[in-house]
Amino acid sequence: MSGSMEMFDLEGYGASLLDGALLTLLVGFTAMVVAILLGLLGAWGKLSGSKTARAATETYTTIVRGVPELIMLLLVYFGVPTLLQDLAGVFGYEWVIDLNPFTAGSLTIGFIYGAFCTEVFRGAFQAVPKGQIEAAHAAGMHEFLTFRRIRFPLAMRFALPGLGNVWMVLIKATALISIIQLDELMRNSRIAANSTHKPFTFYFAASLIFLFITAVSMWGQKYAERRAGRGVRR
Repeated sequence: MSGSMEMFDLEGYGASLLDGALLTLLVGFTAMVVAILLGLLGAWGKLSGSKTARAATETYTTIVRGVPELIMLLLVYFGVPTLLQDLAGVFGYEWVIDLNPFTAGSLTIGFIYGAFCTEVFRGAFQAVPKGQIEAAHAAGMHEFLTFRRIRFPLAMRFALPGLGNVWMVLIKATALISIIQLDELMRNSRIAANSTHKPFTFYFAASLIFLFITAVSMWGQKYAERRAGRGVRR
């Protein structure tokens, strides 16, 4: 019994890895909320009749496709504060900007995966049967009521599989945030590995924690899809 407890303790770093895993989940949830909000906005832009909105959304998704995630994270955390400080200096102001790693990491990851959510929501809204919308209009529903009662609930049901896949990729991408010194799972694993000179032990433990998060997420996704599909004729 004591031997198994020592293995779980991981030479005193077990609690550190669990704390890092909780912070990883918090970053992931925050980034996913940002991604969903940007995805809804992006889907509106892509389906909009406005050329400006479509062009802005296309530019957004092109940037995300073309710039590696790590570079974007470094640009936001290190580049943006320096740029703003230099601009302030041009106008004679001394402005010291120190971005919080959690905020910078969550917003950057959310910004990146908002582009993927954009495509998920675009496809979901296009998949809503036109007959449902026409029936709502025939029943006297105005556009906002139609969106709230018909279009959005149906689109969310179609979007669930895609959003689940985005979450799976997003939660693994949080490992990149270790580069900006946030004490999430990968950074704490690296600190433990360097301190004990046992990189395999701690990186393998981190991989098992990520695998556990993914397995629970897959179960949650299937459960959500079953609930959303209740009463739907197959």
